[in-house]
Amino acid sequence: MRALLDVRPAVADDLRVIAGLCITARQESATGAQLCIDDEDRLVRQLGTLASVPGGQIIVAHHEGAPVGFMLVRVLEPNLFNDVHSVYIEALYVAPDFRRRGAGHALLTAAGDLAASVGAPDVYSVPLPGSRGVQRFLARLGFAPAAGHRVVATAVLQRKLAAEAAGTRRQVRGIEDLIARRRKARIETHSGPVDLRSFQASLAQGTPPATEPPARTGSLPAQSLRGREHQAG
Repeated sequence: MRALLDVRPAVADDLRVIAGLCITARQESATGAQLCIDDEDRLVRQLGTLASVPGGQIIVAHHEGAPVGFMLVRVLEPNLFNDVHSVYIEALYVAPDFRRRGAGHALLTAAGDLAASVGAPDVYSVPLPGSRGVQRFLARLGFAPAAGHRVVATAVLQRKLAAEAAGTRRQVRGIEDLIARRRKARIETHSGPVDLRSFQASLAQGTPPATEPPARTGSLPAQSLRGREHQAG
């Protein structure tokens, strides 16, 4: 089930929680020492520095006011080696309890929107070392190897995100249709072997029910049954 998420740039009050998420990522990775230090106070200062770098942003996914995932991203200006803008994702991480619930998609949607807003044709990413899950996630969204990084065209990323979101909506609608069909079947067969639907309708309309007892579905009338028993005797 997808969580209700609010994705926005981080504020100062978010940094300590994000630092805690960084330490969790370090513990998960087989090469954690390459990710970050394990000192939360120093991490808070480092995150603040990264957010202050020209073009640097920390995008955070919040659930009920608490950060559950983040993305360190930079907009790279045209320079001597590149004549267009680029968007560079330095880190992408989602807390374990919120994976497969839309947080990663929401963060990458923000990256795609950022790239489109500055006219960047490509989005680059550095997968966390040792995190195969993140690498598979990026590959599914079109990121391809690029000199130790991953890169995807902005238009391709936005198209794949939209396709996956549409697939999720279709799946939800399919489940809702199944529930509706089962509920309808239960209502129609609620009377069991005795067909009480006309009797129940009469009660609902406030009219007296018929004097004859309702017929049993799939059964012979009682009088006919007694006649057959007499003949057999």
